[in-house]
Amino acid sequence: MSDSAQHTDGAAAPDDASRHLTIIIERPWRAVYEFASDPRNLPHWAGGLAGSEVQREVTQWSMNSPMGRVLVSFVPENELGVMDHSVTLPTGESTLNPLRVLPLEESRCEVVFTLRRGTMSESEFAEDAAAVAEDLATLKEICERD
Repeated sequence: MSDSAQHTDGAAAPDDASRHLTIIIERPWRAVYEFASDPRNLPHWAGGLAGSEVQREVTQWSMNSPMGRVLVSFVPENELGVMDHSVTLPTGESTLNPLRVLPLEESRCEVVFTLRRGTMSESEFAEDAAAVAEDLATLKEICERD
């Protein structure tokens, strides 16, 4: 498998419910997990939140996005590399984003993001997949640099 972000199931057909995007990062899984699971780091690698100020709001985190203020809540810290998180848009619509860091070897891991179609059109789904792939590439660059 290539070291660049990609989806593993070919081009999305209109009825595809989800797409898995993956990237290999040459760092131990725990280091990647600790960086990526900290909501304060999201603006560094998630393009839609770039430059945003992250604020703690009881059990969630709030930040600005191109759509307006969003709320993000992650699952509790865990030893399994699970970083699932919900994003609540200004409209009140909430989306669960499955995200995992999987150990491959002592010094490398795979990050897997499951993009769910929901009500997106085929072109919106493709655009979202491209944005997630770019975010994963940025995460790789940051983690391998540090």
